[in-house]
Amino acid sequence: MSSPTPASTSEHPRLRPPRNRADRRAIAWWSVEIALWFLPVIVVLVVLGLLITAARTWLLVPAGALAVVMVLALVIVPRWRYRNQLWELGEAAVYARSGWFWVESRIAPMSRIQTVDTRRGPLEQAFGLATVVVTTASSRGAVTISGLPGQTADEVVEQLTEITQATPGDAT
Repeated sequence: MSSPTPASTSEHPRLRPPRNRADRRAIAWWSVEIALWFLPVIVVLVVLGLLITAARTWLLVPAGALAVVMVLALVIVPRWRYRNQLWELGEAAVYARSGWFWVESRIAPMSRIQTVDTRRGPLEQAFGLATVVVTTASSRGAVTISGLPGQTADEVVEQLTEITQATPGDAT
């Protein structure tokens, strides 16, 4: 009976966590996104609760509950996301890891990259941030790296474009 092959050899190094994080400004960006999801609903419930006396309790109690959930989300989610969203650009692949309870690691070999896009929504632009989307033929979708400073995103796209052009393969 043969012994199992080691997980790490000189030909196949052990996968380590990516080294790069999103920019710290991403915490503020994600916080504003959360507030924009909650605040309109809370405001509508409060206004209706103040205008409709008969339904005041039925409207203000959910508004208060949503406000508590929003505050908890604002305190926890952006910081947790910042801590758990990592990425790295290597010579052979793009590697991104994210997740909370179920951590997902996505690796896109350079020979499989089909397109590299930069996405800058209005809030991202306001915070000077961008998202890089690396598309492959994978059925799981693109590798997404969000919360990058705009200049870093442009540099990553440029590097990926140069590396994928020089990498043999059919990108399928």
